[in-house]
Amino acid sequence: MNSKKLCYACDLVDNPALIEIYKRYHSKDSAWPEITKSIKDSGILDMEIYILANRLFMIMEVDESYTSERKQKMDASNLKVQEWEKLMWQFQQAPPGAKDGEKWLPLERIFKLE
Repeated sequence: MNSKKLCYACDLVDNPALIEIYKRYHSKDSAWPEITKSIKDSGILDMEIYILANRLFMIMEVDESYTSERKQKMDASNLKVQEWEKLMWQFQQAPPGAKDGEKWLPLERIFKLE
């Protein structure tokens, strides 16, 4: 099975208290099982989120069944995902260059060690 990595960035509201709450929502014991299931069901094999100040970086390993369009359709029809997304918008804000409604923007790889 072939896989590929995709990387995204998103910003959080620059408020230390809100950032700590956001981090707690993403801890191993607090992640909603319906959300992790929807992630896996979409073809995402692995996902990691890193933080620097109020900027998030997400690295995903996806299989050949994954497309962002398919994931968006799946999310739109999943009430629990919609609930999660509404909750997360309290903490997140669109990064520079985002269009209306966008929050996670793809990163462009500019270097790879060969």
